[in-house]
Order: sequence, then C-alpha cells, then structure tokens
Amino acid sequence: KMAAAAGAVAAAGLWSEVNRCGQNGDFARALKSVNKILQINKDDVTALQCKVVCLIQNGNFKEALGVINTHTKVLTSDVIAFEKAYCEYRLNRIESALKTIQSASQQTDKLKELYGQVLYRLERYDDCLAAYRDLIRNSQDEYEEERKTNLSAVVAAQSTWEKVVPEDLGLREATYELCYNSACALIGQGKLNEAMKKLQKAEELCRQSLSEDSDVTEEDIEAELAIIHGQMAYIMQLQGRTEDALQLYNQIIKLKPTDVGLLAVIANNIITINKDQNVFDSKKKVKLTNAEGVEHKLSKKQLQAIEFNKALLAMYTNQADQCRKLSASLQSQSPEHLLPVLIQAAQLCREKQHAKAVGLLQDFADQHPANAAEIKLTMAQLKIAQGSVTKACMILRSIEELQHKPGMVSALVTMYSHEEDIDSAIEVFTQAIQWYQQHQARTNHGCRVFQPKSPVHLSLIREAANFKLKHGRKKEAISDLEELWKQNPKDVHTLAQLISAYSLVDPEKAKVLSKHLPSSDTMSLKVDVDALENSHGATYVRKKAGKLTGDNQQKEQGQGEVKKKKKKKKGKLPKNYDPKVTPDPERWLPMRERSYYRGRKKGKKKDQVGKGTQGSTTTGSSELDASRTASSPPTSPRPGSGAAVSATSNVIPPRHQKPAGAPATKKKQQQKKKKGGKGGW
Repeated sequence: KMAAAAGAVAAAGLWSEVNRCGQNGDFARALKSVNKILQINKDDVTALQCKVVCLIQNGNFKEALGVINTHTKVLTSDVIAFEKAYCEYRLNRIESALKTIQSASQQTDKLKELYGQVLYRLERYDDCLAAYRDLIRNSQDEYEEERKTNLSAVVAAQSTWEKVVPEDLGLREATYELCYNSACALIGQGKLNEAMKKLQKAEELCRQSLSEDSDVTEEDIEAELAIIHGQMAYIMQLQGRTEDALQLYNQIIKLKPTDVGLLAVIANNIITINKDQNVFDSKKKVKLTNAEGVEHKLSKKQLQAIEFNKALLAMYTNQADQCRKLSASLQSQSPEHLLPVLIQAAQLCREKQHAKAVGLLQDFADQHPANAAEIKLTMAQLKIAQGSVTKACMILRSIEELQHKPGMVSALVTMYSHEEDIDSAIEVFTQAIQWYQQHQARTNHGCRVFQPKSPVHLSLIREAANFKLKHGRKKEAISDLEELWKQNPKDVHTLAQLISAYSLVDPEKAKVLSKHLPSSDTMSLKVDVDALENSHGATYVRKKAGKLTGDNQQKEQGQGEVKKKKKKKKGKLPKNYDPKVTPDPERWLPMRERSYYRGRKKGKKKDQVGKGTQGSTTTGSSELDASRTASSPPTSPRPGSGAAVSATSNVIPPRHQKPAGAPATKKKQQQKKKKGGKGGW
C-alpha cells in the first residue's frame, strides 16, 4: 500500500510536468515525463494518448503509428481514430487514412477536416467539395478563412484537371491564397489575361501581408512569391512568350525554394521549352523532377506529364533503350493513353524502322477503337513520308467519324489530285455530300425535315462542282450546279457556271437558262467616270503611260520647270586634267574602237620575261637608284654590254642582246623555251 501511494504521488507530479510542458510547447520534455508514467502503468490510456500526441508534435509519425498499433486493445478506434488517420496521412498512406476515418464510429470536426484533405489528395474533387461546403456551413471558429482557401483550391483543381467550369462561390478574395487559387481556375478555363491580373493582385497582397511582419526578410518574401511567379511564367509560356517564361523560371530556381513540387514543375516546363535543343540543360533540370517526395506533392496528371517528357528527352538524346523502357512503363500504367505508343513509334522512325512503327500503331488502333482516329492520322502521316500517298488515303478514309469533315475532304481531294486519281477525289466529295444529306435533319412534329441549306453542305457542293469543272467533268458538275442554283436562284455566278457547262452538253438548255440572266440595264453599275479618272490610281496610270491632257499636262510641265532649277553637283575632274589641252573627242569609246588604235604589240613582254640575269628588270636599274644624280660620275659598263649607257637609257641584259650573224636562230630558241618551260643558264 505504501508503494502504491508513493507511485500515485509520483504520477501526479509527472502529470503536472506533462501539463506544464504541453502548455509551453516543449513536447520533447513532456514525452520523457509520459514515458515515466507508462513505466508505472503501461496500459494507462491517457498516457498512451499523450505519448502519441507528443510524437506527432515532434514529427515522429512512424513511431506514433507504431505505438497505436502495438496497443490496439487499449487504444481503440473510438479513442485514437484521428491521431491514427493523421499519422497515416502524413506518411502518405492516403488509402489507409481514408479507411481509418470511415471506420470511426463518431465523425468529429477534426476527422471531417482531415477527411477533406484526404479526398483532395485522392483527387476525388466532387466529394471533397461537398465535404468542405458542409464544414463551412456547420463551423464557426477562427479557421474559416483556411477552409475557404481549401474550397477554392478544390475548384481550381476541378477546372485544371477535369476541365469543369467552376461555379462562383462568392468568396471575397481578400488574401493572396484566394487570389492565387482563383487565377489557377481561370488558367484551367483558358482565360490567361484575366489569370495574369489575378496573380499580379495576389503578388501585391502577399507583399503587403508579409511586409507587416518585421521579422520577415526580403528573401522570405521572394520565397513565398515563388509559386505565384511560377504560375506567371506558365501563363507566359502558354502565350508563346517563351523567353520571358524561361527567364522567370530560372530566377525561381536560383532562389532554391524548399518546395520540391514547385521545383519539379518548373524544371519540367523548362524541358518542354528546350524540346530537342539545349539538351545538356534539360538533362540537368530533369534531376530536379527525381527529388525525394515529389510524387506526394503533385497530381497524377502532373507526374504523368513529367514521365512523358523524360521519355521524349531520352529519345532526343539518342538513348533508345531508355526511351523504350520509359514509354513501355507508361503504356502499362495507362494502356489506353496515346502518348506512350506515339513516343515508341517516333523512336522507331528515328531508327528508320517505319514499317515497324506503322505496325505498332495499327495494333494499338485495333485494341483501342475509341482512340483509333488520332493513331490513324499518325499512320497516314508516316505513309506520306514514305511516299505511299494512296495507302495514306486509304487509312484516312477508314476514319469514319472524320470522313465528312471539310478538312478531311480537302486533304483527300488534294492527295488524290496529286496522284491524278480524279475519280477517287470525286467519290470523296460524293460520300461527304451524302453524309450531310442523311444526317443533317431534324425532327419536326414526327417528320424528318432535311436541311440542305447548311453552309458546310453547300460549300462542299460548290467545291465539288468547281473541281469537276476544272477537270473537264462538266456533265457531272451540272447536277451540283443545279442544286446550288435551286437553293439560291439569285446567284448569278452559279447560273453562269451552269450555262457554261450546258453549252457543251445541251446548247438548247443553255439558251433557256440564259434567259434567267439579268439584263444589261440591271447589271450596269453607276460609276462617276470623272471621279474615277481624277482618282489617284487613274492619274498614276496615265502618268506611267505618258498620256497627259489639259491641266494635268500643265501641272507636269510646271513640275519639270521646278526640277530644272535644281542645282546639280559639279562632276569630279581627273587629277591630270589640263584646261589648256583639248580633251580627246574619242575618250568615251573603248580603246579598241578608237581611230588611232594600232593594236597591241605581241610578244614584247613575253620576250622579256625570264631572260637576263636573275633580278634584272626591263627598266634600267639606274632609274631606280636615288644615288645617281646629274653630278655623279659615270659608272663602268655592266659586264657583257657593248658600251657604257647613260642613266636615262634602257639597259639590255646579255641574254637580250641579239647575237651577231644569227638572226634565224631566235625563233628556234623561243620554240625550245615554250616546250621546256622555264629558262635557265
């Protein structure tokens, strides 16, 4: 009894310590006191609960969950349901957290709050929206603003990922979080300019609210603004302002934000901008998408987009095996998704295996008929790249839901025309027109009323008629033209085409139809001839043709006089110009056409090249010697020369001197020189 009494006294002191530490927020110290209490009584429910709470407050969620699971008999679901679900939620065991919440006998407000968070993480947005609406309606405390923020986040997610048009919740956007979520919802609707304005407002509100706290630095503000700036850059990227977006993305990365989800999204967006360029930068950025915990921060579609881009990057960097591995993994996760099989086909095309790529696409189209249209379009593109236009046409015509579309009809007709298969092109027109005749009807009092006046229908008929006329199929064009004229009897252009077609087939019918043409009086245009002639365009044409009359001619003459008065610049005279000497009247003619031209002396320079001593020139060296003046004494003659020469005479080298008594040998020597190449001693 004495021991029990002492234990009770000690436990009371420990509980006082736990209470004091809890109020001060010192949960580590409180945990020590709780453990001492459990040593006295290991099955104390309150002590176990306090231990779990202390562990949660210290961030030890795994240990806290371990305590709950080892004391299931004492800590029943009614007692510890919220703490257990919260630990599972924080450990990213979202499905387990949902089961724990749903199995609780009593749904407290805390469990409802956690239930909303769990539904959001599971991307069950409709249920999440209903849960938060119920919380806001039935709660009155200081956390109302946080609940409204969460509600707006759910609406933004619906708009972004499920393409649901968000309803107006009537929330007053007084905080930057609400403004940010509203901007995200607008981005989901494609209202980019409005979204940008909301983000600018969110940035302003964020700066205002954080600047009020003196402990917050500018770096802290920039870190908080990083997510807002990230969305701004995303809008710029969607608008095609890739340079501005890239600059803002890199600024955010330099801040090194702690949010791994934000960094992963920004890195992924940079990779999409780089595409097949700047691959080294993309390989660096892709590391940010592999950070720990990213998979718990992003939605399934965001994670899927990142994986797709990893596969594409592997393809661009010629990592064929890695590309195939990633795309195969993606296809196993989402068998009905188009992108994995398209990436695999693109990789095969890069390896020049076009036939294998087409086979892969065909297998996918057979297995998933709902997505066959887009796959078949890709198959047709590959066939065109291979030069198999006819096969491409066959593939396109097999897409039943697109056969009647004007774009498809235009593409098929163009390709058949390129292959000179006019009959098949006309058949395409006929099938499309028949489709509109069969399907463009509406029920009116139980009767099917056809609407051949549809603009698309009439446009196809007109294009078919023009095509047939262009290719000489006038008989086939007549029925189309008659249909068009029947729909619009006032269409003179169609009537003229019809008469032209009948003139070659049935002239009598053409005469009958020509009576429906309007008379020349009704077709005459009321034109003011004087105004037309005096218009700027008409004056310009007459001026160009050189036909001027009346006032215009006088005006042109007056303009000519003004032009004559303009002072002309004096021409530049040659440097050796002598005003006393009369210029050569034939100076403008080419030299060969002048009367005094006697032709060019042949062989003069040729004879001089390569003859004489090395270094000799045709000009006397004395002319180039500045030391030779009039007062200088005459030098001795050069060796081999007949006599001394003056400074102004030409010096003839020894080999250039004509040998005495050998005039006939010169020609032979020249011939030998031509045959032998360069001369020498």
